[in-house]
Amino acid sequence: MKLEIAVVSAAGAGVAASEGADRIELCSSLELGGVTPSQGLMEASMEHVDGRLEIHPLIRSRPGDFQYSASDVDTMVHEIRHLLAQGARGVVVGALTASGDVDVPALRRLVASAKDANPDAELTFHRAIDQSRDPFATLDELLDLGFTRVLTSGHQATAGAGLETLTAMVERAGNSLQIMAGGGLTLDDIPVMHRAGLSAVHLSAKKTVSTLGEGAISLGAQDGSDPTAYTVTDREVVRAAKALANALNLAMPH
Repeated sequence: MKLEIAVVSAAGAGVAASEGADRIELCSSLELGGVTPSQGLMEASMEHVDGRLEIHPLIRSRPGDFQYSASDVDTMVHEIRHLLAQGARGVVVGALTASGDVDVPALRRLVASAKDANPDAELTFHRAIDQSRDPFATLDELLDLGFTRVLTSGHQATAGAGLETLTAMVERAGNSLQIMAGGGLTLDDIPVMHRAGLSAVHLSAKKTVSTLGEGAISLGAQDGSDPTAYTVTDREVVRAAKALANALNLAMPH
């Protein structure tokens, strides 16, 4: 079983690499569902992982829904080209129409941009599939578009709740497309996903840190939240997830 970790910093990328993760999804603003990382973050992360794992940046030009304007798609085309040129092994993308179907014209542009930059670039469709009208119809479209894998919680709020659909998606995709379970995934879910036939899992493995002291002044938060809080990659969670994945891999019949 492959382990992918979502990270938002070069330090987090280094943690994932040192603890044996197979791949990272690199993004910014995970609290907003993730947006495209900067080129500087990509460069620093490449230095921190030092070739020990693959980096697949999220390509999402803005938070919010997955219905993109022509300008949004143009922006993502440029982001794909630059991040792959920096050494990304693949990109994580997704786009839907107002009716919840795959936005095929937008995805064709994004796929073409990736393949022009690197013909071997892997393509992951992100959890936009969990907001699609029909995840199985979406899966069929992605097979036709040449995607490598799909990150999904099985059309539910969490991967654990979506287990039945995830299992059916694995059967539907066969060997043509990897189904990667993610979204509210816990360590306890990893063996369950393995038994269901999934070959990859995705965790944010994050914890919140704070330097809040008395008299801290908010610089924009309107909801009374901690203005000093931010998320970091939790080394212990990554280590535990990797140990589970290794144990499951060793237990597989040869």
